[in-house]
Amino acid sequence: MFSFLQKTARAKAPATSSRLLAVSGREMPLVIRSNPRATRITLRIEPGGRGLKMTVPPGLREREIADFLERHRGWLEVKLAKFSSDTRLSDGGEVLLRGVPHRIIHSGRLRGLTEAIDSEMGPVLSVSGMEEHLGRRIGDFLKKEARRDLEVLVAGHAKAVGRPYKSLTMKDTRSRWGSCSWDGALSFSWRIVMAPPPVIDYLAAHEVAHLREMNHGPAFWALCRDLCPHMETAKTWLKRNGTKLHAIDFD
Repeated sequence: MFSFLQKTARAKAPATSSRLLAVSGREMPLVIRSNPRATRITLRIEPGGRGLKMTVPPGLREREIADFLERHRGWLEVKLAKFSSDTRLSDGGEVLLRGVPHRIIHSGRLRGLTEAIDSEMGPVLSVSGMEEHLGRRIGDFLKKEARRDLEVLVAGHAKAVGRPYKSLTMKDTRSRWGSCSWDGALSFSWRIVMAPPPVIDYLAAHEVAHLREMNHGPAFWALCRDLCPHMETAKTWLKRNGTKLHAIDFD
């Protein structure tokens, strides 16, 4: 079952509102936006299953929104069942680094580096500091590793296309894995470092290709394929596994 965690009213919905929606025992953030161009209600699950976004025609009443959600209760439950309700990182759990599962070990030391180690029990990520800061420290480590990988890959691909880039920024975006601005500023989601190296390489090649082709036309994809021959395999991996990477909670 799911229900609003606040009482619905007969008044018209505001242009933008947010609330919590209970879905099968989970509290999901729901953002509702009124769009003058919308002719019907649309409901979208955010990457990683971290929230819901609804677009409605202007003037739609709260009762109509509640009825729509009730009619789509089964669909939501099925879709959200694919995402784990517990996405926080913990001692003894696992996190991917370049496609390889690493067991998380809280070292117990208050100071020290987060380190990826090959141990007798297999790949380990040793994390120091207070245990309540475990997720944040792992996130900081992944950001540094992502920057290190992407700086090398981007430099190589930029040299291949003969175009310089202005800057390289790490972000935690949900809607896209990377971007390239008109002036050559590149940005990437640092979560990509959890993917296998060929996928990281594809993302670097994709954004660098935009330095020459600021579109997704045939010439762009041809260039991207030249830079990254394993492009299709990487795209498939990201399509199948990308939402799982977005779902991990590092806060």
